Amino acid sequence: MQQQYEIELAKALLAGHEGAFDEFVEHFRSKIFRYSFLMCGQREDAEEVAQETMLKVFESFGDLREPERVRPWVFRIAKNACLMKRRKSVFAPANELSLEEESELHNFEVGDVSRLPEDELLRHELSDALNGAVAELPETYRAVVLLRDLEELSTEETAQILGLTIDVVKTRLHRGRVALRQKLGNYLHSPAGAGHP
Repeated sequence: MQQQYEIELAKALLAGHEGAFDEFVEHFRSKIFRYSFLMCGQREDAEEVAQETMLKVFESFGDLREPERVRPWVFRIAKNACLMKRRKSVFAPANELSLEEESELHNFEVGDVSRLPEDELLRHELSDALNGAVAELPETYRAVVLLRDLEELSTEETAQILGLTIDVVKTRLHRGRVALRQKLGNYLHSPAGAGHP
């Protein structure tokens, strides 16, 4: 349903309908900001990336050949803007750790862990913990998890946006989900999360 709405928005914008611009911005702005914030890690960077993305979208909207692919097209632009921002940001880490290096550093297992019930993940009070856990993932896994699980893009679309093969996307998604389960499992069993069922 949301995908169809986005396609209609793209068609309206391409046709020059009045109000389509504002509606498009209203729909995508929060999605791009969330993606940028979780990828960049700093509110200031995320705001700039979201602004830059929307500007680039409208500068090149005439290049969109398939309105059906508007969502992956917008997120490809956001990904590129985020990469550029991270290269220049004062907040960017000197280097990225792999999931294996991070697991050694923080002493957690990257194996199969017991699956958290999906209804627990949907609870409002875990939203901050989920966002925090996603933000702590190494960038290679974070990008895939954000696009596949939070933005609900297909594996094929995610692969195209990130310039990866489908097999690499599947591998990174699996590893990212395993790490997320571990982080959220730690949260649920920590004193801070102990009050949650």
